[in-house]
Amino acid sequence: MIAAVNQRANGPGAGRAQIAFSGVTLNLGGKAILENISLDVKPGEFLCIIGASGCGKTTALRLAAGLYQPTSGTVAFDGKPMLAPRRDIAIVFQDYGKALLPWRTAFGNVSLALEASGMAASQRAARIDELLKKVGLPNHAGKYPAEMSGGMQQRLQIARCLAQEPKALLMDEPFGALDAMTRQGLQDEVLSLVRASDATVVFVTHDLEEAIYLGDRVIGLLPHPGRIGIELKIDLPRPRDQLTTRENPEFLRLRRELFDFIKASEA
Repeated sequence: MIAAVNQRANGPGAGRAQIAFSGVTLNLGGKAILENISLDVKPGEFLCIIGASGCGKTTALRLAAGLYQPTSGTVAFDGKPMLAPRRDIAIVFQDYGKALLPWRTAFGNVSLALEASGMAASQRAARIDELLKKVGLPNHAGKYPAEMSGGMQQRLQIARCLAQEPKALLMDEPFGALDAMTRQGLQDEVLSLVRASDATVVFVTHDLEEAIYLGDRVIGLLPHPGRIGIELKIDLPRPRDQLTTRENPEFLRLRRELFDFIKASEA
């Protein structure tokens, strides 16, 4: 399976990968968490990672973000080794409550990313208003996180990440704590925002249907230690629709294949 990943990424017309794992192994506390991961993510690709609990999905994301360094092998971004976090890589966390600053309004939370980039105060207001409008929060600039629903808080975290104008967006089960309708709405918003920004996305999820609905490609990790066990290219038409896409026979076939993979990996 790893060979298949590399063959496609390096094939004619594929170009250089934006995020590249080459023989990556990570040991923590004397235990192998990930082992011999080789994976290329192309610019503008939406890659989803699934797998049983404890297989190293979040760890792989942290390696891609430069938050961890591999024990062996290399992680590269735009052809250069990832030695530390970068401003052009943004991370959307599952726990939006802890990701946002409770003493700042929605306006102030988005402003934080612009302040860090050195944008002049006179230029921030228009940019913040634009971002809040993009994520469906045009009338909530003055609200504090505690005054917002979970879905609104997650929209706010995404707006703050988009303020960085990232080349890559790393998302760690960002909708896992939300109700089904809110989750589906945010899935469509993320697809629209990503299409407009051309950002590369690596998206970790436990939800097999979510992975198929969002992704251009899905990889599944085997546990103990984490290894690539399956890779599926998602050829479903875009733009995707919450009803018709999920009723597509190819969607159902892919769901069954991923379900069988998870079931076998947990045996």
